[in-house]
Amino acid sequence: MSKRTPNAANDLGRHNEPAVLILTSLASGTKHGYALTKDIEEFSGVALGPGTLYGAIARLEERGFIAPTPSPDRRQPYRITSNGRAALAAAVAEMHLLADEGAKRLRARGSTPRLRARPTIIGVTR
Repeated sequence: MSKRTPNAANDLGRHNEPAVLILTSLASGTKHGYALTKDIEEFSGVALGPGTLYGAIARLEERGFIAPTPSPDRRQPYRITSNGRAALAAAVAEMHLLADEGAKRLRARGSTPRLRARPTIIGVTR
C-alpha cells in the first residue's frame, strides 16, 4: 500500500484508506478487530491485514477519532467518537464532490468506463 502523509488534521486519505474504512464500519456500532475486518470486507471488498488494521486503529485512537470500550473478555471493542464522526463526514463529503466531478466530466466526454468490483487486500504482500 502506498504511504500518504495527511496534510490536514482531519485528512483521512483516499476512500479505501484503512482509516476511512474503519470509521465507516464503526459508524454503525462498536466492534472489535475481527468484527471490523469482516464488516469492512463485506461492505467494501477490501481485506485489511492485521498489521494494517491494528496500525490504523492505533493512529485513529491517538488522534481521538475512536476510543476503546470496556469488554468482559480479551477482545478490545472500539467506538467512533464525535471527532471521528466529523472526520468521516468530511471525508465522505470530499469523496462525494470528487465522484460528482468525475461523473460530470465523463458525461461531457461521452464515455462511461465499465467498472468491475474486485476485492483488494491492503497490507498483505502476495
